[in-house]
Amino acid sequence: MAAPKSVFLLGAGYIGQHIIDLLLAAKHPVTALIRKAEQAAAFEKAGIKTVLGTLDDTELITEQAAQHDVAINTASCDHLPSVKAVLAGIRQRVLARQPSIYIHTSGTLLLTDEAKGAYKSDKVYRDDVPADIDALPPTAPHRHVDLAIVLAARDFGDKAQIAIIIPPAVHGFNPAHNRLSVALPQLVRFALKHGFSGYVGEGRNVWNATHVADLGRAYTTLLSYIETTASSALLENPYFFTGGQEFSWREAAEHVSRVLYKLGRIPSPEPKAFVESDFGDVYGPRTPIVLGGNARNRAIRLSQLGWEHKEKDIWSSLEEDEIPFILATQK
Repeated sequence: MAAPKSVFLLGAGYIGQHIIDLLLAAKHPVTALIRKAEQAAAFEKAGIKTVLGTLDDTELITEQAAQHDVAINTASCDHLPSVKAVLAGIRQRVLARQPSIYIHTSGTLLLTDEAKGAYKSDKVYRDDVPADIDALPPTAPHRHVDLAIVLAARDFGDKAQIAIIIPPAVHGFNPAHNRLSVALPQLVRFALKHGFSGYVGEGRNVWNATHVADLGRAYTTLLSYIETTASSALLENPYFFTGGQEFSWREAAEHVSRVLYKLGRIPSPEPKAFVESDFGDVYGPRTPIVLGGNARNRAIRLSQLGWEHKEKDIWSSLEEDEIPFILATQK
């Protein structure tokens, strides 16, 4: 049996730490890019090699990508220089005739439309229909980075295996990591500050959700698949969704309101539409795009590999885990 492949991971945070746990359990040697020296000791104690740097340290990233069999990037969907640095490291491996795997993290915000909360779209993207994803405009969120990866993959041909995993809204909390996602916790923090939970327009637009622990398993499922499949399969289609439970953003606001009202933290259980002056405490001027669009998708390909959603649903996670943690750590 071949030795487990060495992995260089960018983004040892909310998603990345779940992936690291699974990689270590499978005996993969893991090196993580860490921003702060005081964080490195805890990672090293857990058996993870660390290199100190940020996404702007492109020479370091290229060097590490060239030295490892696998690169996994969960750091940023939009930081093109660091992605180009990873691809430069892979190019070095290609030239040296060393096999290389790269799993990049995008996000389903790239699917979003202009609904502004007015309707639930009938359009549901499937990752076994790559033509629909390839047809997205280069101006779509995250797409400029994804396109750079797709073009590089075509250039490398069968000398490297490159995949793009596209998570939806991620939820869930692991007390071992003490980290939360952004989407729903942002609604909770807004509600605690302003006394109500909000949505864009009529809040009818629909997204999917994935628990962070299920998402972590998606990466290792995908890695196992890549290790045993021909490069041509990824050249034809590099995309993998992880979408599970569907929800409207009005539903999200209703659940946040109900829980916080029950806890006596806001005066009413009824949410209401954001007005423009609220956007600064949500996602700024991008709020109508981030919270107002539809981004429906189906994780066909990973499901065919045996991956499935096993963790608690988004509402149980919100009430039992995320809101209690936010309240306990609120300044």
